[in-house]
Amino acid sequence: MTEPSGLTDLDRAILTLEARPFRTPGAKEAAIREELGLAPVRYFQRLNALLDSREALAFSPVLVNRLRRLRDDRRSRR
Repeated sequence: MTEPSGLTDLDRAILTLEARPFRTPGAKEAAIREELGLAPVRYFQRLNALLDSREALAFSPVLVNRLRRLRDDRRSRR
């Protein structure tokens, strides 16, 4: 369902999950599957698309800006 913010419940859940600390990569992937019902590849595709949205930036500016910087750093190293 899309809210007035322009983000769906799933979009907000993705951003919330991404903000959580995980001790191991496997724990994060398990949470993605169990809590969101998504394959990790689909999760990261959707997360990457969210990083370009103004709505996601308004919902969680610190997280989105940090993830944008990390993405830009990875791209510049290629």
